Amino acid sequence: MLLISLAERTYEIGLRKALGATRKSIAMQFLFESSAICLLGGAIGIAIAAIITAVINAMLMPAKPSIPIVLIALFVSIVVGVAAGMAPALRGAKLDPVDALRYE
Repeated sequence: MLLISLAERTYEIGLRKALGATRKSIAMQFLFESSAICLLGGAIGIAIAAIITAVINAMLMPAKPSIPIVLIALFVSIVVGVAAGMAPALRGAKLDPVDALRYE
């Protein structure tokens, strides 16, 4: 998904680089976006798990979410976001501004 995002935003990356953006700023943008997407997905997953846990608690047996497990789940989702965003971030940061602006 992030590789497709990179391909769709090649012109934007070229424009930013032509205006003086550094490789680091472009890479950090992609890493931040991928981490935010995965963190949001992790939060949605935790919310769904909390709802399911409440239903189980009400109908079947005592259950409650564990705070350390929730924190580990959020941490893992951020790590996955950084790992999945590393290749597109580095690829986008290495683009030549002229070639990126010519890309359509």
